[in-house]
Amino acid sequence: MSNKIKPTQDQINNALWNACDTFRGAFDSSEYKNYILVFMFIKYLSDVWKDHYNELKERYGDDSALIQRKLKRERFVLPENCSFDYIYEHRNDTDIGEKIDKIFAQIEERNIEKLDGVFRNISFNSDKLGQTKDRNRRLKNLINDFAKPELDFRPSLWEGKQDILGEAYMYLLEKFASGAGKKGGEFFTPKEVSGLLAKLVSPQEGDRIFDPTCGSGSLLIKVAEETKDAKGNPTNNFAIYGQESNGDTWALSKMNCFLHKMDSAQIEWCDTINNPKLKEGDALMKFDIVVANPPFSLDKWGHENAEADRYKRFLRGVPPKSKGDYAFILHMIETTLPTGKVGVIVPHGVLFRGSAEQKIRKKLIEENLLEAVIGLPTNLFYGTGIPAAILIFNKAKTTEDILFIDASKEFDDGKKQNVLRKQDIEKIVTTYEDFKTLEKYSSVVKPSEVAENDFNLNIPRYVDTFEEEEPVDIVAVQKNIEELEAELVEVRAEMNKHLKELGFE
Repeated sequence: MSNKIKPTQDQINNALWNACDTFRGAFDSSEYKNYILVFMFIKYLSDVWKDHYNELKERYGDDSALIQRKLKRERFVLPENCSFDYIYEHRNDTDIGEKIDKIFAQIEERNIEKLDGVFRNISFNSDKLGQTKDRNRRLKNLINDFAKPELDFRPSLWEGKQDILGEAYMYLLEKFASGAGKKGGEFFTPKEVSGLLAKLVSPQEGDRIFDPTCGSGSLLIKVAEETKDAKGNPTNNFAIYGQESNGDTWALSKMNCFLHKMDSAQIEWCDTINNPKLKEGDALMKFDIVVANPPFSLDKWGHENAEADRYKRFLRGVPPKSKGDYAFILHMIETTLPTGKVGVIVPHGVLFRGSAEQKIRKKLIEENLLEAVIGLPTNLFYGTGIPAAILIFNKAKTTEDILFIDASKEFDDGKKQNVLRKQDIEKIVTTYEDFKTLEKYSSVVKPSEVAENDFNLNIPRYVDTFEEEEPVDIVAVQKNIEELEAELVEVRAEMNKHLKELGFE
């Protein structure tokens, strides 16, 4: 492929999606997505390594020892015979699946600090891909697909657009989430919602950013990319942390961060509620910004251990056994610094359900932690059509008031799901930043009013969106009916005339 030919984002995206044809019909996308994404990752590593090698070769000529020393200082190390080119050369081998597995094992071993465990849950020599003959055929097709010119990931082709691979990875995650039914929402938050939440929490230079249910890392990365310095310019001066309980999804998040040049991300594979791994000494690690799209109303979240929680996260109350929403919210608040902010996506039931959840809401409001309640449109998320809301908690609030926003009616009506438009996001963010009341859209509410409503946060209680119907002009309606009846008489007479001419009496 000539260096003058540069693949566009759309060309890369389409070629990656077409590569999925290798597996379509053989097994479900929830299974084969990992093979596609991992293969994309090895192609990326190989092409970046090859590009850097060629640059050094041009600079230092035949001094192979110097070139190898330079390569060892790269972001990652690609061992000998562990490149995509090597896989391509051996695509016809009967043990190609076994060769690929060994290559991934060597790559992980040589990059243990950054890629430890990323490939442990996937095997290209697995019976999932079919019996030997079928498996080899599928792998050969996959290898040939990734050898296409559109999937040349060498950075020298991108004209400085270093996020093109990260965007492609996000594109695939979104496509897989869209087709995964109920499970789609477990590993990917729609980019418009992630973008909205990122702007609402507004991370600043030097912040530590955390997502306790990070899925494939899409929300966490979006928030990190929103980080601004003191002058409002984008900056890479941040640290990101995540926890994810699903091993396959955890691996996707690690690769996602790597592709976005966020190599230092600390993503832990663990159960956030029952076995959090991000700790400092015996205490939970604290962060400036905490965001999450937790599983909605999770059953069996760990209620049986909550009262004896060693981190004292449930002193405000223990959430119901079958609904873990507040378990995640309380964990997020507990892991936020005194100057920090929390942004969490929740089902509407969190706003008004009674008993234990009402007591927790009461405590959070009395402690002046809740800053905003934002109602979103229905059918925004993968796998569920129910409406959701965003809660913003701010430990450094400058007012006791709570802002309620009803953004449920402003969106683009998509084919499969609704989408927040740019203007919808801007209106929500501006209203939040201005903290003001807008007729039929937002309301600034005193905590005393919320207390009068028994700490029910249902948005229609505070934002009146009722539209009065225009009064009916009875005289005009009657006149219109009379005119229509007169026209009907004329039409019938004309019809009878034509029927008579045709011989129908």
